[in-house]
Amino acid sequence: MGGAQRMARGLIAVVAACAWLVGATAPVTHAAGPIVKPWDGVMIASFNIQVFGESKMAKAHVVEVLARVVRNFDIVAIQEVRAKSDSIIPDFVRAVNADGSRYHYVIGPRQGRTVSKEQYAFVYDTNRIEVDPSSVGIVPDPGGRLHRPPMHARFRTRINPAEMAFSFWLVDIHTDPDEVPQELDALTDVFRAMQAARPDEDDVILLGDLNAGPPQFSSFQKIPGVGWAVAGVTTNTRRTKTYDNLVFARPATAEYLGIWGVLDLQHTFGLPLDNALEVSDHNPVWAAFHPCESRPAPGQPFPGMAGARSEEHTSELQSRVDISYAVFCLK
Repeated sequence: MGGAQRMARGLIAVVAACAWLVGATAPVTHAAGPIVKPWDGVMIASFNIQVFGESKMAKAHVVEVLARVVRNFDIVAIQEVRAKSDSIIPDFVRAVNADGSRYHYVIGPRQGRTVSKEQYAFVYDTNRIEVDPSSVGIVPDPGGRLHRPPMHARFRTRINPAEMAFSFWLVDIHTDPDEVPQELDALTDVFRAMQAARPDEDDVILLGDLNAGPPQFSSFQKIPGVGWAVAGVTTNTRRTKTYDNLVFARPATAEYLGIWGVLDLQHTFGLPLDNALEVSDHNPVWAAFHPCESRPAPGQPFPGMAGARSEEHTSELQSRVDISYAVFCLK
């Protein structure tokens, strides 16, 4: 078995272990400490937390499920923060950190053409990820092509030496369901603009609630090497539609491991549909990336293929998940 295959198996096994942990029916015991994430992958997720505001934060059982979801990932791009209060995300991150985790956040301004405004947010594990504060912003949209222009931020893995870290743009989006074709076309231009935003960064991951699935991604296919993580499965809580995804291009983002998933709220937490819908009408989607900056050698395939998903759940690396990014990158 090759090294890449062993690494992928190790990551899959830990993802499965984490899913089991969050799916346990027993109450979470904070003394158990934070979930141990895989050392050989960066877990990036997108989650539309439907109408995430004061009403949802007032339901302790809902907040507990949301917190347990976030703890499985290094970064979660959140859509549909909808509240008059500025305390929703800070209060939520405190709930996430109640088990000893060290997450932080960045949040964008309220946006929307109607009285119902929304915010984007990124919640990330500071033990493993850092953000460039100067990179946080909203994509300019002078032509008004997007109902809620996406929020962008540049992240990198926390490794030593820093020059080996995987750095990348995340572009968080929630399209208007009534203007999907026009907005996907606009997002193709956004993706290209982010690719050219700075000469030292070629990794762009556009993620969020696109209100569309791969059959509607013809605009994205104008981007050379474009791919996406999620295909062939539903992403909404009712299990009827594929709306959520992560979009990136290769060979630039050769760090993609070809491993992705949908965290099904009903299955993972043993919730009836009505209770799962209290949490959100969307399931979180995620993909895994190599923690070190990668460049494929000439003639070598890129790690992973868009849409590939493995069902393997065993690994010789499972007992070594506490090894740091730095050790992995220096091997």
